[in-house]
Amino acid sequence: MSWWKHGVIYQIYPRSFLDTNGDGTGDLEGIRRKLDYLQELGVSGIWLSPINPSPMFDFGYDVSNYRDIDPVFGNLDLFKILVKEAEHRNIRIIMDMVLNHSSHLHPWFEESRKDRNNSKAGWYIWQDAKPGILGRKRPNNWMAAFGGHAWQWDENRKQYYLHLFTVQQPDLNWRNPELKKAVFRDLSFWLDLGVKGFRLDVINYLIKDNRFRNNPYRWRFTYPRRHDLQHHRYDRNQDECFDIIRELRSLTDAYPDTMMVGEVYPDEGVHAPDLAGRFMGNDLLHMAFDFSPMYTPFKAETFRGILRDWYSTIPPGGWPCHVFSNHDQSRASSRLAGKYHREEKLRLLAMLLLTQRGTPFMYYGEEIGMTDVKLKPSELRDPVGKKYYPFHPGRDRSRTPMQWDNSINAGFSEAKPWLRVGPDYRQCNAEKQMKDNNSLFHWYKKLIALRSREPAFHKGTIEFPPVHEQDLLYYIRKDGDKQFGVILNISPRPVSAFVSSPGKVCISTHREAGSSTGRDLYLSPYEGTIVEWR
Repeated sequence: MSWWKHGVIYQIYPRSFLDTNGDGTGDLEGIRRKLDYLQELGVSGIWLSPINPSPMFDFGYDVSNYRDIDPVFGNLDLFKILVKEAEHRNIRIIMDMVLNHSSHLHPWFEESRKDRNNSKAGWYIWQDAKPGILGRKRPNNWMAAFGGHAWQWDENRKQYYLHLFTVQQPDLNWRNPELKKAVFRDLSFWLDLGVKGFRLDVINYLIKDNRFRNNPYRWRFTYPRRHDLQHHRYDRNQDECFDIIRELRSLTDAYPDTMMVGEVYPDEGVHAPDLAGRFMGNDLLHMAFDFSPMYTPFKAETFRGILRDWYSTIPPGGWPCHVFSNHDQSRASSRLAGKYHREEKLRLLAMLLLTQRGTPFMYYGEEIGMTDVKLKPSELRDPVGKKYYPFHPGRDRSRTPMQWDNSINAGFSEAKPWLRVGPDYRQCNAEKQMKDNNSLFHWYKKLIALRSREPAFHKGTIEFPPVHEQDLLYYIRKDGDKQFGVILNISPRPVSAFVSSPGKVCISTHREAGSSTGRDLYLSPYEGTIVEWR
């Protein structure tokens, strides 16, 4: 079975993991030094948010060189060492690749914008202005995700270029065969260095409508971002995108046990699981994220509906994956666990994530319960947060430094960190939790070990029997003659559960492992129990 199906993938935001050179920013050497920590936790793969050279207008998601490492993180030699030492610990490296757009300082764009006749003139999406009563008019009404119109006038070419994100992130023209060849060569460069997969940023944006038709409008109450007042019918999810993904799949298939997972960003009004499912298959992406769990309340019936819905959309050849937190969203510990019964809820979320069918993705610090950090306006670094404060909190809140110990700056850096450390780091840190066998860290470690050890959890089937309690989340994982019942009481009140058969407790928030259970289970508030049946 492929490692990425069997194991757990851990996302690292490199700027925030560990600083080893005293500049306040995390680096590759910091990740290398913590490989033993990740091995003890039990993860099988590391997804690195972008580490390519970048002017950092969007903190790495504006790439100026696809074949190198930004000096703030290290260099290629350090990266090669990281790959090799991770492999020694049976951990694979996954690169975050931004293929929809580059930096405006990438040599490709600097050449492209010189004039209309150079060798890279068609590598980006350029359009002439439309005539207007008051002068030139933009090609259409498309809006940028980070604010304003998606078209920027360039005086050299006397044309507009498209940028679906910041103005410093011009969109690549994937209809240009030479551009496509160049990107594929850059991807092969990393695969040849031993990278075992790619997380593909906004992969459904690659191709836009070739007639550049206006997006239809829709009206809803939202914070002041006109981007959200459109149905994005023509600036994403075009059929030609699948042809490119098939070529990407052929490339990765040439390298053993390599995978692709896509960020398929939905449009409001589009059923997110269905859209993500469209991008997976035998000749498409191996996995695609469904972000529905990030926009749901902490309720059993909601989780049950979302999960059943997600599994029903997975096509032949596709593989489900699950995520509660990432670098773009509020942390699940703040969004779902809240202030009350927080520790109990975090343990339930861990059990829920790590016992699903499919690959779990963890976000750094999730294993110790790190929370969002409320930052002052003067501390914001994220372009979204800075532009839309106070209407949108931005993404910095979930990107704060990893809390390693109770020393200054939580052991992250000897210098002032690029973002402020969470104020709870003296109570919530990895060193403290590693010494406490009853901590959240060890709870994650036990669940990851169970998932790795028992085929029912990493390759078995899943089914959701009917329940009579709306606060009860109950599902069965089965492989051959061995099966497990996962029973979670997602409420502050006791509930009763009627399960398939008597068994013994495998792992539980409230019960002794190995103790016997009957068919009638009475669960304490926020209890999670896994029962083994034979």
